[in-house]
Amino acid sequence: MKRRELLKVGAAGIAVSALAAPAIAQSTPEVRWRLTASWPKSLDTIYGACETFAKHVSEATDRKFQVQAFAAGEIVPGLQVLDAVQNGTVEMGHSAMYYYIGKDPTWALFCAVPFGLNGRQQNAWFYDGEGLKLMNEFAKKSNVYCLVGGNTGAQMGGWFRKDIKTVDDLKGLKFRIGGWAGKTLQKLGVVPQQIAGGDIYPALEKGTIDAAEWVGPYDDEKLGFYKVAPYYFYPGWWEGGTALHFLINQAKWDELPKSYQAIVTAAAAFANVEATARYDARNPAALKRLIGAGTHLRPFPQPIMEACLKASNEINAETSAANADYKKVLDSMQAFRNDEYLWWQVAEYTYDAFMIRTRSRT
Repeated sequence: MKRRELLKVGAAGIAVSALAAPAIAQSTPEVRWRLTASWPKSLDTIYGACETFAKHVSEATDRKFQVQAFAAGEIVPGLQVLDAVQNGTVEMGHSAMYYYIGKDPTWALFCAVPFGLNGRQQNAWFYDGEGLKLMNEFAKKSNVYCLVGGNTGAQMGGWFRKDIKTVDDLKGLKFRIGGWAGKTLQKLGVVPQQIAGGDIYPALEKGTIDAAEWVGPYDDEKLGFYKVAPYYFYPGWWEGGTALHFLINQAKWDELPKSYQAIVTAAAAFANVEATARYDARNPAALKRLIGAGTHLRPFPQPIMEACLKASNEINAETSAANADYKKVLDSMQAFRNDEYLWWQVAEYTYDAFMIRTRSRT
């Protein structure tokens, strides 16, 4: 190639690069977001989901998109995450949506409700059923976009300062219990208390409350409840699976390039799976330690379970009659749950029940 032709080719290449550079830069802008969580940093399972999310977003964008996570209380209290995201105080948050039933009880259906979906069923409903579609239709009214961001699996029934044997033992009980379950238990005489995670232990220790539920053995051990309330009940019928969510200010979500939206969606999905895996891996050893420390493990008696189911059905009927959004989401979730348990009864439950009975022989 002659020198003059080589110079022409080089110049053309420089011109193409100059034209392409702005487009590339525009598709990968520098973005800085703050994420406020409903959890203390000591809960490395659910707060850990925030850290996992931020790490993957940063690495996938060569650090051009940075998300800084803040624990409950560092920007806003743990129960004000939705307000902070909705109002643009922060770009995003991580929370349990049943904290916001005071705004609308429909929020609880996307998190956990009595006798609802288990963890795997929730993921199926969100990802392959109507769950996320219904959630984001509803959330748009609050200027929020939602992504699934963790699941605890089935939770425990909580810590009690005294043994619970009958439905009458629930009357007058001051019980720290989150979300829609508190309204259900009110029908049985319980006095529900909504208290953020970091404030539960002192309330239980001082006797301000008689009982408290949080998540399960791994997290509960960290919070020290076994030291002041020796009776540990199961199952947490109000949280057969508890879905947590990343909440994103709708305007901030809409501003992101499509590539960044895809990265955020993928990072949230990984954090979702990782959180459940951590609970499943860590709860067994924690339960053994708690029993070794003197914890009295108790199943809820069948009459209590039946009374709670009846109360839950009444609450759902009353709320559905007064709230069209609640009815629409509840109908979808319950229809999905009933089909799921048809399958569970055939395969999952049958397999698990056999393995539980025979695990000492394998």
